[in-house]
Amino acid sequence: MERTDERRMILVTGATGYVGGRLVPRLLEKGYRVRCLVREKARIEGRGWKGVEVATGDVFEYATLVPALQGVEIAYYLVHAMGGGEEGFEARDLYAAQNFGRAAQEAGVKRIIYLGGLGRDEDELSPHLRSRHEVGEQLRSWNVAVTEFRAGVIIGKGSVSYDLVRYLTERVPVLISPKWVSTLTQPIAIDDVLRYLVESLEKPETENRVLEIGGRDVLSYGQMMLGYAKVRRLRRWLVPVPVLTPRLSSWWVRLVTPLPLSVAQPLIDGLKNQVIVEDPAAQQIFGFTPMGYEEAVRLALKPAEASNKKSIRSTPLKKERRGCNLLYAFLFGSQK
Repeated sequence: MERTDERRMILVTGATGYVGGRLVPRLLEKGYRVRCLVREKARIEGRGWKGVEVATGDVFEYATLVPALQGVEIAYYLVHAMGGGEEGFEARDLYAAQNFGRAAQEAGVKRIIYLGGLGRDEDELSPHLRSRHEVGEQLRSWNVAVTEFRAGVIIGKGSVSYDLVRYLTERVPVLISPKWVSTLTQPIAIDDVLRYLVESLEKPETENRVLEIGGRDVLSYGQMMLGYAKVRRLRRWLVPVPVLTPRLSSWWVRLVTPLPLSVAQPLIDGLKNQVIVEDPAAQQIFGFTPMGYEEAVRLALKPAEASNKKSIRSTPLKKERRGCNLLYAFLFGSQK
């Protein structure tokens, strides 16, 4: 096992989330001391992370953050309020980032590593993507160095954006083609995201930088669906239809998938924005080429196929719900 300076304390927020839950074991493997910030200790018990310190706190309660950040050299900020089930996630995200940046400054934290979203600031970004950028700006407003990674769709089981593509492709043989299906994106494998996050700890040149990261392939969302179908050996077709607003499209997604509307709607709103890497600085600094989309999908499917015999494909939709899905798909399958 590779060892690093054990005196260096790393704090991980969002440790029970999709990225954070995969990041902690990698940090431990590298020999770092890891402290996880959680609202309830019970949420982290049973994960088998030996040697991890647990600090209870809440990014929405400033008074709990300074004690949790004491002695921390670098903190990962992996918090997102979009899944909170309430409207106004942008304001909550900004407030949480303000609390965290202020507390990090007070505690003497040297650097914050933040994972945000791709998208050009000069574009008319969706509330979701605009919020991701505003969080980065808020963190940078404090006297703490910030490394902001910006990524698009992260490929891996449990990633909400990937699950959107996965559910639609698995459950609907004829894929209705709204306007957003032609939007370009640059999906990246979760393993490559984690590599960037971990290796940045030992790369001081990444401090005070915004780094865009993406996989090897630039694809439309439609190509992502068909690429997923190819890996899964499914026959799927894209059929363009003439009308639909983003809100109606999100309701359709809610009918076809188990994703809650509070998550589906901001995601769908964001699909109108092209999210590709335009600055190659990250790949130049880190010196590796991320994997391609189909390779990332194969890797994402391995755990599910090995450990879960009852896959999405083998879970049939109820007949009445399938009919409702197809009706909505044909009536509301595109975006103006």
